[in-house]
Amino acid sequence: MLHKKGDIVLDLRPGEGNPRNSEGAFLDLKDGRLLLIYSRFIGESSGDAGLACLAARYSGDDGETWSEDELIVRPEEHDAMNLMSVSLLRMLNGDIGLFYLIRYGLHDMRLHLRRSADEGKTWGEAVCCIPGPGYYVTNNDRVIRLASGRLVVPAAYHKVRGDSRTDWKSLDVRGVAHFYLSDDDGVTWREAKSYCVLPYSRTISGLQEPGVVELKNGSLWAWARTDVGCQYGMFSADGGETWSSPEPTPFSSPCSPLSLKRVPQTDVLLAVWNPIPHYQTREYTRISGGRTPLVGAISKDEGLTWTDFFAAELEEDRGGYCYTAIHFTRDAVLLAYCAGEPEDRSRLARLKVRKVSLSEIVPS
Repeated sequence: MLHKKGDIVLDLRPGEGNPRNSEGAFLDLKDGRLLLIYSRFIGESSGDAGLACLAARYSGDDGETWSEDELIVRPEEHDAMNLMSVSLLRMLNGDIGLFYLIRYGLHDMRLHLRRSADEGKTWGEAVCCIPGPGYYVTNNDRVIRLASGRLVVPAAYHKVRGDSRTDWKSLDVRGVAHFYLSDDDGVTWREAKSYCVLPYSRTISGLQEPGVVELKNGSLWAWARTDVGCQYGMFSADGGETWSSPEPTPFSSPCSPLSLKRVPQTDVLLAVWNPIPHYQTREYTRISGGRTPLVGAISKDEGLTWTDFFAAELEEDRGGYCYTAIHFTRDAVLLAYCAGEPEDRSRLARLKVRKVSLSEIVPS
């Protein structure tokens, strides 16, 4: 039986003029504080194309308490519909790297990078990480740096069938997993030599919302959500240039994203995901969309086997939980994820941050 671990340290509920608080990412600041940046929706719409800005919160006690919102990027700065899916990295020269999607419309949504040399007080100009326009989905907390210094951006490309920039019916939901690389700390970007297509004729989703982690042997393991009952995985032995054919992973899953990171300075991987796919007799509420429970597990053999399962949210909580950012403090892990309870009428309405002691989930 799964047991819930940790405590909620931040619960950002929607309110008037703020219909949704969505996914984000964390970063350690040089003064010892934690930075959380997430998508704060403004106006009336909570849909993915609704107006959203990026908001920052700070914690000086390892995530126990948080400051109020500080709005740092607004959509009008880019003349954009929407800003979403933040990743944060420390750049090689010490700058903060702020990555986020700029949605101009269905014809153009791509990840961009802005840098701050003063710990987030001011931000430089946006650099696009994906050469050539198109609808490319990169989830929050997905950009990684390899041991070589190379930056890797996973992105799912979705074809637009018509001329409309706003009609969602014209967007092909079948995703193709692409990877974008930078060897000069984000100054320039290029597409990897190969991409990945789900080898299954009856899929509607294809490979959506990919992620990637570097293994101890230097190879890369990527994954993507699908609609065929599990996450599919791909491998690269050359730093993300070329990729193997996608194959099923041990992670059973509805069409919902998985998050995975290495516990720093260890041989332990931590995964967080929704483990239960569709099946004929499961009660399948509109609020959850099948994205419940939200569970974690660890692997001590580079992902071959998974043990020590725990719950961040349980199915009986009657909500939906997804788009998890993972961040490690000195003795705990922070999980920030989209959540929705029945009263929210959406599984994406609020952002929760749960703090779990590492001693609870990683046996000594």
